[in-house]
Amino acid sequence: MSIAENIFDIEERIQRACGRAGRKRDGITLMAVSKFQPINMVEEAWQAGIRYFGESRVQEGIDKFGRFRVEHPEAVLHLIGSLQRNKAKKAALFFDCIQSVDREELIVELGKSGVREKPLPVLLELHTGEESKSGFSGLDSLFRAAELVLESTVLCPQGLMTMAPFTGDRDAIRASFRMLAGAGAELGRRFPPAENWACLSMGMTNDFEIAIEEGATLLRIGSAIFGERV
Repeated sequence: MSIAENIFDIEERIQRACGRAGRKRDGITLMAVSKFQPINMVEEAWQAGIRYFGESRVQEGIDKFGRFRVEHPEAVLHLIGSLQRNKAKKAALFFDCIQSVDREELIVELGKSGVREKPLPVLLELHTGEESKSGFSGLDSLFRAAELVLESTVLCPQGLMTMAPFTGDRDAIRASFRMLAGAGAELGRRFPPAENWACLSMGMTNDFEIAIEEGATLLRIGSAIFGERV
């Protein structure tokens, strides 16, 4: 199947999941995880309607999207992979959002970038079950991180992100997503307005339908769009 056909199939699945959850399709953003994909495949996804892209490495994102975003200024690029402190300023200047804000030291470093025209949108990463992934370990550490972001004049909170455990246990996956949704709601109550924490970036190729049922607002999908990497 072509990338356009893959996206059409994903859209149908999103619609069905929205129907089960009683949600509207326009409340969910479909992001193509374009890491390791050549620019011609990114262009195919663009032509098929994708406007949000996710990259895991700072330099790869810069190399791949530098010219692309000049040609397609509506494109939105998020960093979704782990970010080292020594690359924080470079990432802050190039990406439209940093999703993988997973520790206080990184918040401090991003807060030093201070040269953007507008505050940098960030998502706080909550560890909800995937052992290989980082993230804040619970509500206490998440609250401290939220306070740091809100104190910064350079950063703009947008919400939370997580990766569910890679397992066939659907209950474990659902519990992971429910944990993130609950944390987002608690942040909204403790640090209003709730809109600052409204984005829930959760759900990938293997579990995005469960994520939709549990409140995801942004899906990060790679192989279901581009196919398995050879």
